[in-house]
Amino acid sequence: MSDSSPLPPVRLHTEAELARDALSTPLLSRAARLARWAGPDTRVDAGGGLVEEQLPAAAEALGLSGDDAAAEASEAWRVAVDSGLVEIVDEEEGTVRAGEDLALLTGGSPHDVLAVWLAALETVLADASVPDLDGLLDEDGEVDLSALDWDPEAEAEFLDGVLGNLYLLTAGEDAPGESPVPLPALAASVIVPSDMGEPTNDVLEQVSDAMMRLDDQFRMLEPVGLVEYQPVDEALMADADEEPAAPVDDTDVSRYGMVRLTPLGLYGMRARLLEAGFEAPAVGDLADKGADALLDGTAAFPPAAAQAETEQWLQRRESLTAARELLAAARGSDAGAPLRRLRCQQALSLVGASAEPALREVLDDAELGGLARVWLTEHGAADVPAPSEAMVYWLTIDTVAAQLAAEGNSEELRALVEGLAQQHSGFFAAVWRVDHPATADVLEAMGRLHPDKKVAKEARKAAFKARSQQGG
Repeated sequence: MSDSSPLPPVRLHTEAELARDALSTPLLSRAARLARWAGPDTRVDAGGGLVEEQLPAAAEALGLSGDDAAAEASEAWRVAVDSGLVEIVDEEEGTVRAGEDLALLTGGSPHDVLAVWLAALETVLADASVPDLDGLLDEDGEVDLSALDWDPEAEAEFLDGVLGNLYLLTAGEDAPGESPVPLPALAASVIVPSDMGEPTNDVLEQVSDAMMRLDDQFRMLEPVGLVEYQPVDEALMADADEEPAAPVDDTDVSRYGMVRLTPLGLYGMRARLLEAGFEAPAVGDLADKGADALLDGTAAFPPAAAQAETEQWLQRRESLTAARELLAAARGSDAGAPLRRLRCQQALSLVGASAEPALREVLDDAELGGLARVWLTEHGAADVPAPSEAMVYWLTIDTVAAQLAAEGNSEELRALVEGLAQQHSGFFAAVWRVDHPATADVLEAMGRLHPDKKVAKEARKAAFKARSQQGG
């Protein structure tokens, strides 16, 4: 995942909703309970962890039992320390007290709560990148790192890459969204090269190994609220010569693990991506900015996200004022101007009839007069002057240029190109003269997209004339 281009815009829950989700996560709620449980007699070791003899009492305070109770209590304590819910008073004595951030969970703003949760998330992500150390202790009780095939930086990058791809799968317009992602597909997304047709056996083995690592990691990440996870079926990891306890469906992909980001997880991943320097927009970011920021900012948005962003922007403004701002921001002869005008036209379609005066004010504007006539006609306005032939052709070039910028060589654009050439006799003989910066580029695109070789040739000839006229 490259940080050179913006990621798809995401729709986040409100901070109040997300803060409630954060407070209800098992790990943060346990960390807060331990922070309140700790007292003058609580002792920690040199690393800040609870001393071993106090783990049973901590587990009991959390209502935990079973073989994993002490480990779960220890993890909750680490989160409490790392997220500021507990402070170490004296490192030599190993004494602690409640941290300043503990009060934020009950008396702070939703943003404060989420800041504490993000700190807890970082602790868990760091732990998830550490391999299982069981069985790696030497005679002195120390971890034998030489027995580990482990690169800490590479492991952290692997997990970040997987979570980044999960974010993309969640955020995209055509993404599954609420639907979980199969673990094999997610593992393959970071292992299998994009240009590889049929994965080799070696690559498939790497994917299988990655799935097992991710199975352990997602089990760790679920209690902090980052993901919802259905683990890999234990029967799949049984010895091949063992009989399964019950009949299994080999076609059921969910047996191989299913994962999705929670709404809280989507918020957390976006925060981490922003911190890492990615451009990760969220719907609503532009609501308080000017019309120029709205039109430029939504230029690369998918249609549904662009409309949602525009609706939020319009809700904060009076219709007539908003229409005037949008029209002023849509002017320009730069390469991005046609797409700005398209976004402006789409935004104005959401504005009521009270915006009519703003559209009438630009009827004689060379760049805006055409879209103004379209809007007025669609809204049933009276006395809309007919456009000149030059304005019709200019608007045609502008519209195709905007569609090229928004969609590239899409099927919709191909249909538009065919329709234009069919509806207007002598279209290419006239359109190359249009005084628009994109005329030659649009005609070249029409020559590339039109399926009829004769028409395509006419378009290319017209493009050559347009470029010669423009001195290019």
